[in-house]
Amino acid sequence: MKIGLLILFVLFLVLPPDGIHKSLAARPSVVHIGSILRFNSTIGGASVVAIQAALEDINSDPTVLNGTTLKVDMRDTNCDDGFLGMVQALQFMETDVIAIIGPQCSTIAHIVSYVANELRVPLMSFASDATLSSIQFPFFVRTAPSDLYQMDAVAALVDYYRWKIVTAIYLDDDYGRNGIAALDDALTERRCKISYKVGFSSSAKKGDLINLLVSVSYMESRVIILHTGAGPGFKLLSLANQLSMMGNGYVWIATDWLSAYLDANSSVPAETMYGMQGVLTLRPHIPKSKMKSDLISKWSRVSKQYNHSDLRTSSYAFYVYDSVWTVARALDAFFDDGGKITFSNDSRLRDEVGGTLHLEAMSVFDMGNNLLDKIRKVNFTGASGQVQFAVTGDLIHPAYDIININGNGMRTVGYWSNYSRLLSTVLPEVLYSKPPNSSLANQRLYDVIWPGQTAQKPRGWAFPSNAKELKIGVPNRFSFKEFVTKDNVTGSMKGYCIDVFTQALALLPYPVTYKFVPFGSGTENPHYDKLVQMVEDNEFDAAIGDIAITMSRTITNDFTQPFIESGLVILAPVKKHITNSWAFLQPFTLQMWCVTGLFFLIVGAVVWVLEHRINDEFRGSPREQIITIFWFSFSTLFFAHKEYMVRELNISRSRLRALGSPEEYAKALKSGPKRGGVMAIVDERPYVELFLSTNCKIAVAGSDFTSRGWGFAFPRDSPLQIDLSTAILSLSENGELQRIHDKWLKTGECSADNTEFVDSDQLRLESFWGLFLICGVACVIALLIYFVTIIRKYLRHEHPEEPIPPEEPSPKKGGSKYNCRKFFSYLDHKEPPKKKQTLSSLSSTPTTPVTNFTVLEIERPVRTVRNGSVVDIED
Repeated sequence: MKIGLLILFVLFLVLPPDGIHKSLAARPSVVHIGSILRFNSTIGGASVVAIQAALEDINSDPTVLNGTTLKVDMRDTNCDDGFLGMVQALQFMETDVIAIIGPQCSTIAHIVSYVANELRVPLMSFASDATLSSIQFPFFVRTAPSDLYQMDAVAALVDYYRWKIVTAIYLDDDYGRNGIAALDDALTERRCKISYKVGFSSSAKKGDLINLLVSVSYMESRVIILHTGAGPGFKLLSLANQLSMMGNGYVWIATDWLSAYLDANSSVPAETMYGMQGVLTLRPHIPKSKMKSDLISKWSRVSKQYNHSDLRTSSYAFYVYDSVWTVARALDAFFDDGGKITFSNDSRLRDEVGGTLHLEAMSVFDMGNNLLDKIRKVNFTGASGQVQFAVTGDLIHPAYDIININGNGMRTVGYWSNYSRLLSTVLPEVLYSKPPNSSLANQRLYDVIWPGQTAQKPRGWAFPSNAKELKIGVPNRFSFKEFVTKDNVTGSMKGYCIDVFTQALALLPYPVTYKFVPFGSGTENPHYDKLVQMVEDNEFDAAIGDIAITMSRTITNDFTQPFIESGLVILAPVKKHITNSWAFLQPFTLQMWCVTGLFFLIVGAVVWVLEHRINDEFRGSPREQIITIFWFSFSTLFFAHKEYMVRELNISRSRLRALGSPEEYAKALKSGPKRGGVMAIVDERPYVELFLSTNCKIAVAGSDFTSRGWGFAFPRDSPLQIDLSTAILSLSENGELQRIHDKWLKTGECSADNTEFVDSDQLRLESFWGLFLICGVACVIALLIYFVTIIRKYLRHEHPEEPIPPEEPSPKKGGSKYNCRKFFSYLDHKEPPKKKQTLSSLSSTPTTPVTNFTVLEIERPVRTVRNGSVVDIED
C-alpha cells in the first residue's frame, strides 16, 4: 500500500495531468522569449544583431525588469521552402516562451499566428503582409509598417507624376500577391490602375525572368513596380538593363526590399549599382533619437561578435531592436500588476495514435492576454521612433523616405507620411506638430534623376512596337462632308477632322498603327451617341470626327482637347433695319395692349384697396387717390424689378423638323412656316458657319446658348488621349490648325459686314423713337404744370391779400436779378405742411369772439372742455 502511494506521488511529480500548471515565481530570475528568423537573409542577419544588442542593453539596465534576465531562443527557418519552414516553426512552439520575435516571412507568419492565438503567445512580427490583421489574429503585433501604407506611398508617387497606368512585377507568394492587391486598391482610389501584372516563383530560372521582362516591354505602361525579395529583385534589374529597359522613358519603383538591402550591406558591386541608376525605392522613415544613435555606435562591435560584421544597421534592425524592448517594458508592467508566468496543457492538443508531432508538448500561456494588453499599451521613444500602437494594432505615424538611386549611393528626394498622405520635402516629425493638411497643392519632391540619366520626367507610357492596330471609328456623314466623309473613289476617309487627327499623330514621338472604320451608311448622318458608346464597349479603340464634347459623353469616355469651338446657335433669315418709329408696338396687337393696360389698372386698384387704410401715400381726396392708382399702375409697367433669369431651350417635339442637308436648310428658311418651311434652325456653329459662307440672306440670331467643342473620344484613362491633347495644342500654337480650317471650311463669299441687313432679333434706336417721344412729351407737360403751379404759389407768397401795416417799410426792389434769386430761394425751401382746421374756422364770422371754452387744434371731431366736462363738437 505504501509502495503504491509512493509510485503515484512520483508520477504526480513527473507526469502532471491536464489542468496541473507548470509555474514560475512571480518575478523569475530568467524569462525566455523566442525568435523565428531566416539567418541567411539580409533582414534575418541584421535582426540577429539587433536582438543581441537589445538584450545587452535591457539586462544591463537596472530600471527594467528589476533583476530578471531576459533571454531569446532563436530558431532558423527556411522561407523559400514553405512546408519545411512551417514545420520548423511549429516545433519551436513546443517550447514554453511568453512571446516571439518574428516571423519575418509572411507565409510562416500566417501559420504561426493561428498557433499563437491558441497558445496565447504574442507575436512581435515585422512581416509587412497587409492581410495579417490583429482582428483575425489578436496575438499578432506588427512592429513595422504594413504594406498598406507602403503601397499608399507608391500610389501617391504615381499620382504625383500624373501617371495613370503601371505594370506590377511581384514574387508569387503571400507577400507578393497581397502587397500588389493593396497597391491596386491604393491606385484605384487615385483613379490610376495596374494595366498589367505578372508574378513569378522564387525558383524561377533566368530564361523565365527574361520572358517575363519581354512581355512587360510589350505593354503600354513604362512605370514598373517591383515588389520582390532582394535575390530575385537584383536578377530582374540586371536582366532589364541588358534588355535596354533601364533607359529613357522607363520608370522603376522598387519597394523597401531594395533600400533594406542597400542600407544593410556595406559593399555593393559596382555593376549592380550601375544597373539600377534612376530607380526609385522606399525606406521606412526612422527619425533621429538617442536610442538610434546609441545602437549605431555599438553596432560594429556587436555584429562582429555574432559573425555578421558585413551587415550595417537598417530600418528593420531598428524595428527588431524596439520589439525586444517592447516585450521587456510590457513584462515589467506585467510583473508590477502581479502577473505570473504559468503554462497549462490543452486537452485538444493531442496526437492521434502513432502521431509524432508531439502536440501535447505545446502549452498555453495562462496570462497571455494580460501580457498582450501591456504590450499594446507601451509608449516610449525607441531606436525606430515613437513606439506606440494605434487602435488598429499598427504603429502610429507610419512614414517613408523616397529614395533615388544615383551614382554609387542613394539620395532622399522627399517623404511620405500617413499623417497627411502626401509627398513632402519636410520631415514627417515636423508635420506631426502641425494640423494635418491634405491639400494636393502642398505636395513637392526634389528633382529626380531618372533612368537614362535624365532629369526630365518620363511620360510613363509608350505605344508598343508590336501593339495591335487601333480600330478608330469615323462617322460617314451625308451632309457637311467637308468635316468628315468617305471618299467613294478610294474608300479612304477625308475631311477637316481627319487632317487634324493625322497632323496631331505626326507630332507624337512614337508610331501609332491604326485603321479608320466608317460608321454609318453615308445616306444619312449617323447617331453619334452610339458611336461614342461603341468606344466605351471596346468595339472601337477610339472615335474621331465632329464629335461634340457633352456632359453625358464625358461620364463614360475621355476626350482630347477641343480642336474647334462649337455651340448651338439659331439660324434665321435676316431683315432690313426696322426704321418705323412705332416698332416697339409691334410685339403686341392693339387688343393685347388694351388688355395689358386694363390689367395694370386692376392691379393698381387692388394695391390701393390693400394699402388704403395703412399707407399714408394711398390716402387723401378722391382725386388724389385716383391719381395714385394710375401712377402706381404705370410705374409698375415701366419700372418693374429686374431678376437674373435663365431660360432653357424647351420646344415641343411637334414643332421640330429634322433637316439633313444645307440645301434643305436654305429651302426651309426661304419658305417660312406658313409655306411648309421653318422659322429658324438650331445647329452647331461649325456647320452654321460653313452654311453661311454660301447663303448671304441668312444669319445667326443672337449668341450661342451652349458652349462646348469637338474632340476625339477615347476609353477611360487612355494615355493616347493625353498625348493627342498636347499635340492639338501644339497645332493651335503653330498655326497649323488654322491652316487646316482654311483648307476645308472656306468662307468669304458673303460679307459679314453687310449694313443692309442685321440680326433679326435686334431693335435699333429708331425703333423706339416713338416711345422716347411719348416719354419726352409727358415729361415736358409735367414740368410745365409743375412750374405753373409753383409760380402761382410764389406770387401768392409775395403778394398776400392782407395789407401791409403802414409802420413797416416796403421791401426794396433789386431788379430782375434780385427777383430770380428770390424765386429760386423759394423753390429750395420745403413746402410748409397744410394747416389743420380749427374750430374758429367753423364760425361764419371770423371776428366773432369765442368765450367759455378753449380751442384744441386737432382733427375732427373736435373735443373741448366746457364747465369741467369734455364734450364733442360735431361738424
